[in-house]
Order: sequence, then C-alpha cells, then structure tokens
Amino acid sequence: MTNRSSRTLMALATATLITTSGIALTSGAIAQSARSVDAPPPPPPAPTATQPAKAAPDMQAVLDQLAALGGKPIETLTPAVARMQPSAADGAKQVMIKHGLSATPDATVTTRDVPYGSDANQFARIYKPASLANAKNLPVVVYYHGGGWVIATVDTYDAAPRLLAKQLGAIVVSVEYRHAPEFKFPAQHDDAAAAYRWTLQNAASWGGDPRKIAVAGESAGGNLAVATAIYARDNRLTTPLHIVSVYPIANSSMTLPSRMDSANAKPLNGAMLKWFGYYYQTNPADAQDPRLNLVKANLRGLPPTTIINAQIDPLRSDGETLAAAMRAAGDKVEQRTFPGVTHEFFGMGMVVRGAQDANTLAIARLKAAFAAKPKR
Repeated sequence: MTNRSSRTLMALATATLITTSGIALTSGAIAQSARSVDAPPPPPPAPTATQPAKAAPDMQAVLDQLAALGGKPIETLTPAVARMQPSAADGAKQVMIKHGLSATPDATVTTRDVPYGSDANQFARIYKPASLANAKNLPVVVYYHGGGWVIATVDTYDAAPRLLAKQLGAIVVSVEYRHAPEFKFPAQHDDAAAAYRWTLQNAASWGGDPRKIAVAGESAGGNLAVATAIYARDNRLTTPLHIVSVYPIANSSMTLPSRMDSANAKPLNGAMLKWFGYYYQTNPADAQDPRLNLVKANLRGLPPTTIINAQIDPLRSDGETLAAAMRAAGDKVEQRTFPGVTHEFFGMGMVVRGAQDANTLAIARLKAAFAAKPKR
C-alpha cells in the first residue's frame, strides 16, 4: 500500500470516528486541540438555518443585554480569549441594574475559599449564611459550575450556590476544578470526586453534617453532579441524599432533537458544543466514556434526582434522555423543561420568572431530602 493510500484511509477513518463520537469536525481536521489556552479553534461546522423558539420577554431582555456587551462568538476563539468574554450572568446583572436592583452579591451569605488539592484551581468556595455562622449539623450541598470544562469559574456561577445556601440554611461547597485544554478529561471528573470526598471529611469542621449531603450543578457541572454520585456509589462513600442536575451534558449523540431545533440558540449553540469537545477531550473516543455519555452509564441505585432543563437549549434533550435512562434503571427522577428560557437561566431568578420557578423546584426537593432522617 502506498503512503498516499495509507494517509487517505487514515483520514477517512478519523473523519468517521470524529463524526460518530459527537465532535463532528470536518474531514482532515485535527481531532482534538493541543493542551494550550492559545490553541486555535476547530473549523466551524456547516451552518444551519433552523431558528430556535422565541424566548420569553424577560429572558430575551437578558439576551439583549448580553449582546450589548459586545462579546465575540465563543466558537471562533481560543480558550484564552473565550475566558475573557462577557457571560450570561453579566447580561443578567445588567438587567438587574436597569430594574434598579442591586447586582452586588448578597452579603447575608459569607464565603471563603479553601484548597482541596495542590493545583491553584483545586479549591472550593464555601458559602454559609451569616446568621448561621456558629451553627452545627447544617445540611451540605456540593455544587459544580458550568462552562463546558473550558471556560467560566466559581465567580461566574455565584448566584445559584449563594441562593441555595440562603434558602436552605445550608453550607454550599462550590467546587473549582482544573480546566481544559490545559488539563483534559478526565481531570475535571477526578477533581469533582476528590472535592466530594474532601467535603465528607471536612464538613463537620465547617458546621455541616456529612450525613446530610446533596450534589448539584449546572451544564458541565450538572454532568459532574451525576458522575460524582456514581463515584460515591461505586466507592462506598456516603451517597448524596439528592441530585439536582441543571441542563447537564449527558448524551454524546449529535442528532438529538434539541441539537437540531436549538442549534442556533443563545447563549449556547451547537457550534459551541463541538468547540468545547475539541478542547476538553483527549481523543474522539472520550465522547463515549460513560462519565461524559451519562445515558450509557450504570445508573442503578442512584439517589432521587431532579433534572432541570431549558426549552431553548441544545442540551435540552440531554436532560430528557438522562431522565429516561435513570427511570429505566429504577431511579426516582423528576425532570422538567421550563418554557421560554435558555441555557444559563437557572442563576437569573432575580429577573427571569422561569428561573424563579426552577429555583423554587430545586430548593423544595433539596429541603425535602434534608428533612428525611440522616443516613447512619
């Protein structure tokens, strides 16, 4: 066989693997990025004319303010530049200011950052209501932020853990983790598991009860919440009393209904999903790993779970198919898709009614879980 023929066959095989794994890059492209924040973005996918559903007026107000901040399309940027772009949370803050609301974090909840590992990004921000500073045996929520494992930080995702701490009278441990492409999969899952184990060991010293623990997360963090519950089960750790998984990454298929109908949604679109995968995966086969492709994981024996999705979101079908897979495994699952809202809506309860409703659901389910008799 000639070298040219060998190269042609390799290129065809690579293109096939990339497409079936959910990365869907063009033939001949490099399968995954280098481990550098300056690695150039992948070639853009073929454009689609499909327009997403219309957002509710309060949700659209946030999208309009986000657009006014002048951010560039994430899928066209290097990770270093993408991390500097305005976030949906910034858009929500602008709406709050326009409505005469304070965009300053609620000072009735205190925070402190504590390392759980040796890397600078292996730390947790511990939220605790100031009125409960000296309280003991408080419930504990381990929370994982989103950002596709490439962008965003605990600063970006401050609203949800702060709200949960206040409304639940709980300690919320918001986990920072190492980011791709500097640290590719499974580094983020390893960090999520390490932080959970560390929380169990240290919760009592913060005034928490490690027997009354739950996990929660948004987007990539919604995936980590479920994956960490699986880790706890498999490693015979104290398992969470409840899982709240908000618009999780959970299904590696690129032909899901929401991949099609919300391909051009904002603030998350289909091209961005491929961009994230290009940077966080070591090779295309990673997309089929059950820690990423949760619908194919062993889901038996997991805690009661609340899955929250947005209608206008390419990840909507991830949550819906995950719920179906968990029910098939015998788990107790409640899944709700909120109409008229988009990815990232969960932290916008001050200005988006759908977010208020989603927050109320999550808080109610966590309260009920914590009210149950603690495990011994």
